[in-house]
Amino acid sequence: MKRKAIAASAALLLLPLSACGGSAEAGDGKTVTITVGYQSKTINTVTAGTLLRSLGYFEKNLDALHDGHIYKVDWQDYATGAPITAQMTAGKIDIGSMGDFPLLLNAARGKQLSKPTRLVSVTGYNLRGGLNTVVTSPSSKLSSLTDLKGKKVSTSVGSAADGTLVRALQRAGIDPEKGIEKLNQQPAVGASALSAGSADALSQFVAWPGLLAYQGRAKALYDGARLNLATFHGVTARQDFAQRRPAVLEAFLKAQAQATDYLDTHPVAAAEKVAKATELPAEAVYLYNGAHGISTFDPAIKPQLVSALKQDVSVLKAEKLTGDIDVDSFVDDTYVKKALGADYAKHLASTPPAAAGEVWPKGAQKTIQFKSATELLAYVAGHKNGIRAAYVPDATTGTLWFADKAVWVADGDRLLLPFVTPETAKAYVTAHGGARVITYADALGRAS
Repeated sequence: MKRKAIAASAALLLLPLSACGGSAEAGDGKTVTITVGYQSKTINTVTAGTLLRSLGYFEKNLDALHDGHIYKVDWQDYATGAPITAQMTAGKIDIGSMGDFPLLLNAARGKQLSKPTRLVSVTGYNLRGGLNTVVTSPSSKLSSLTDLKGKKVSTSVGSAADGTLVRALQRAGIDPEKGIEKLNQQPAVGASALSAGSADALSQFVAWPGLLAYQGRAKALYDGARLNLATFHGVTARQDFAQRRPAVLEAFLKAQAQATDYLDTHPVAAAEKVAKATELPAEAVYLYNGAHGISTFDPAIKPQLVSALKQDVSVLKAEKLTGDIDVDSFVDDTYVKKALGADYAKHLASTPPAAAGEVWPKGAQKTIQFKSATELLAYVAGHKNGIRAAYVPDATTGTLWFADKAVWVADGDRLLLPFVTPETAKAYVTAHGGARVITYADALGRAS
């Protein structure tokens, strides 16, 4: 597919809907409808979408305003951030959540149409970039990113997953424009293309890589955390809405903080709620949203994330999807600061939990944490019929992955190390004499 065709296809997603005129607020003057655009299956946004909706915190906070209005919330579910941007710039959505690259396109489109939007909070993030992964089919002979040269790779142009692919290819010495045949496809379409063999690899965002791996439909080829560049999702609001109804936006951000607290204190229950609402397997949801999941949730707009956002602009410009973007003017933390109050400084200073392996026993509402992969494997080996899921952090990047889908390395008699991809496992083996790749069954046997 030619580059111009890709850019044109992505640009079409950003065009405002022709029938979308008027305000997102509808009613009789007393009744006000607040429209929230979210992505139910993009589970890195659940604290501003799926989980928040199921908990009802936003509605409760609106009821507590007592400002003479009756508030109703219209939750609108989308597959990606592009249609949310289109609806926002058309005045049909007040608050939306999306990934970092779509957020930049949201900022650019809002400025272009004189309908400015603002980044007002963060949902989930990974400081190393582990939210995006390149996967290939389980039977594929591809074992490293360099093997993609000349291959067909599916991604969603303008998404964070596309950004990961571009950067990873560049580091591998492959021209992202000419070195591969890029297929611009929605995540579900790309997943089908991978299964059908019409795509050699798929670069996508949470939760698609983990979901496909869990289902046995894909295996990891490249861990986005190897880029060591933060990726995140966030909440954007129309500037005119924020200025007209600051109390409503503050109520939303307080509700988001409450949903974040719920997720942190009840990670298994939260995963079950999201799974029920999205029909995603709870085990795949927990991989990202669990106690030590790939994603860390915090509404604060951390400087590291703003810095990463600025670095993302160059990728979108190279794809000819946007020009310069004034990130500093797009970011507005005044509302979330007010919503979190004195706790905001604590949120800014917080760090992701240390990587740890976890086992989710069948029928349990809590997971069991382990200090080492060997200890985790020993437990799994002794409870083979009682395990719902087991998770281990990559020995190099810390990215959590399913234990039975990881690439295992034995280094000596007792040291067992998991890796998300064959490439990182091979790199470790090369650097450590005597270490070698083993099967999962062999790892279980050694641990027991």
